Amino acid sequence: MSSDSKPRVNQSWPHHAIDIGNLLSNLERKTQKMPKQLSRSAGRNSCCIFRVPRSLAEINEKAYQPHILSIGPYHHGKNEFIMIEEHKGQFLRDLLTRIKERGIGFEDLVRDIAPMEDKIRKSYSETLDIGSQDLIEMMILDGCFIIELFCKVGKLVSLQRDDPLLSIPWMLPFLTRDLLALENQIPFFILKSIFALAVGSSDNDNYSLAELALKFFNRMDNRPTDVLKKYYHVEGKHLLDLFRLSYIPEVRETSRKPSGYLRLVQPAKKLNVAGVKFKPRNSSSFLDIKFRNINGTLEIPVLKLDDFLSSLLLNFVAFEQCYHHCTKHITTYATFMGRLMNTPADAGFLGDRKIVENYLGGDEEVARFFSIIGKDVAFDIERSYMSKVFEDVNRYYQNGWHVRLAGFKHTYFNTPWSFMSALAALVLLILTMVQSFFAVYAYFYPRGNHN
Repeated sequence: MSSDSKPRVNQSWPHHAIDIGNLLSNLERKTQKMPKQLSRSAGRNSCCIFRVPRSLAEINEKAYQPHILSIGPYHHGKNEFIMIEEHKGQFLRDLLTRIKERGIGFEDLVRDIAPMEDKIRKSYSETLDIGSQDLIEMMILDGCFIIELFCKVGKLVSLQRDDPLLSIPWMLPFLTRDLLALENQIPFFILKSIFALAVGSSDNDNYSLAELALKFFNRMDNRPTDVLKKYYHVEGKHLLDLFRLSYIPEVRETSRKPSGYLRLVQPAKKLNVAGVKFKPRNSSSFLDIKFRNINGTLEIPVLKLDDFLSSLLLNFVAFEQCYHHCTKHITTYATFMGRLMNTPADAGFLGDRKIVENYLGGDEEVARFFSIIGKDVAFDIERSYMSKVFEDVNRYYQNGWHVRLAGFKHTYFNTPWSFMSALAALVLLILTMVQSFFAVYAYFYPRGNHN
């Protein structure tokens, strides 16, 4: 063998410092070890319940964490949830007592849920370090609590007088918010199975699970019943996804060819200077944004931004960022509104136009919220449902004549003082022209010269 064909060895490498056998053994173990924090099934359609990514959670961790109620395995057993945990058993007893009258018992619940164990585990992005019996018990206890809560609030069943979960004013808003946290979900098929046993064979069998759930959550949003009816037979991956789907407009995501105009829009005040007009839009979904090319009007549904909706939007976006198999409508909306409200002045401008109703605090809070929600998110503008709006707004913004006209109007006619200054300058210009005319006239036609 020639010297060139011999393997090259770094002579400075400390052979004696490494146990080759131990190194190979450790590497072999790592190849056999299955991922836990992000399981191999996390990218599949069946996996829909995730831990919020640290890049998002670090910005506003409280928005993604449950406050008083733990649902599912991710926050199970924590001390701060003991109060509601004690009431889950009471709700389970109430549900079992009611279905027992129809010949359905606890064994039927177990018989329905237990065979779903593998499907349940594949619904979570983490490998669940919990035994079969404990997992099934958790699903039954949490699922029955949710169904019974919906039935009691929806008045499908008789209420226990002075039930603390229903009578203490602050309780229901916190429960509602916790049930819409991404990390606080159980699969929708678990709720559907329990609902079929608890309600499906009773006098209330005309109700769907989606109807009860949407009516429960709508107490915080107050959308018209006619709007919700469209989604009474929709099935989400879980409650957060179901509620998200109820906001998705008819406009679907389409792939759009790249162009010079297909990019993020300018802030609201800058667009206004260029002639874009802003108008509140009457729509059942805050996602339903339109741009009218004829008169350059951007129509945006009114956004009532409070603590509940801000938390909801954050969890919607987190779900869309984690779940590959859903549309990215909320992410698109958040990105668009974040660009419009780039500064507190932009947020105040949209508030003055009655487009944003701010219940968070000052304009600074609104601008900060949208800067947070759009930070470190994956967004494909070419496949977004608003791609045409992005394109049309930018095309109008860069159009020549109306931009110059709008700039002139903004500079000279935006306020009474600027108008008076412009008028004074115009009068002065006219007087100067008149004076110049008479000076030239007197030069060429002096007095006394009649020839």
